[in-house]
Amino acid sequence: MENPGLVVHGQTASFSTALRSLVNNPQYSDVCFVVGQERQEVFAHRCLLACRCTFFQRLLGTELGPGVPSPVVLSTVPAEAFLAVLEFLYTNSVKLHRHSVAVTFGLGPLQERCIAFIEAHSQEALRTRGFLELSAAALLPLLRSDKLCVDEVELVRAARSWARVGAAVLERPVAEVAAPVVRELRLALLAPAELSALEEQNLQEPFIPVEQIVEAWKCHALRRGDAARGALCRRRRGTLPREHHPFLDLPFK
Repeated sequence: MENPGLVVHGQTASFSTALRSLVNNPQYSDVCFVVGQERQEVFAHRCLLACRCTFFQRLLGTELGPGVPSPVVLSTVPAEAFLAVLEFLYTNSVKLHRHSVAVTFGLGPLQERCIAFIEAHSQEALRTRGFLELSAAALLPLLRSDKLCVDEVELVRAARSWARVGAAVLERPVAEVAAPVVRELRLALLAPAELSALEEQNLQEPFIPVEQIVEAWKCHALRRGDAARGALCRRRRGTLPREHHPFLDLPFK
């Protein structure tokens, strides 16, 4: 039987440090990104991005032609968040900050860690520019989370601010921008006075479908959670207690 040979492992720390030195390093770089509203140039290496992430594999999949390739423009991606993604791709590790958790490009493990970070630092994260620049697809798993350490009133307020920013950028109505995510707001958790105030504000600036507010009032009228709504009646980790919550029968898990 042939000897399988000896597997030699080098120092992981030095390997990671060497690769980290290539992040945003123009030396040997063969692709340049223009990132964020500030149009910051970020340098990278096509082969490494393509082999680590299917998003970049598709984005950079075309063959290089003669001459210097044109920069790849990602104007809606915050530069700090993009650099954090690159660091993760190059080194398989990254230190997350509240400003750098906005973009994951479909990287499952990184997305999970970003969501966990936001869950633990919810109030801080909701006030950042990065939150306002999230895509609807990135915002959905956050609004579905039971572990957000924030009360629903503040979450509704943050979601409205997010939709306003998107409406201004896309030149579309706030309600239209909010439509893909607003159903995940748990209006049944609000007290009657809070729900009335939200309903009044919604008349001035449409944001939440009227039928969604009606469903929340139904929970108050029947003094029970609507089983069909499931998690939308369940308290989050940061939900403040209210008099009607025991009737919802769906505590935080």
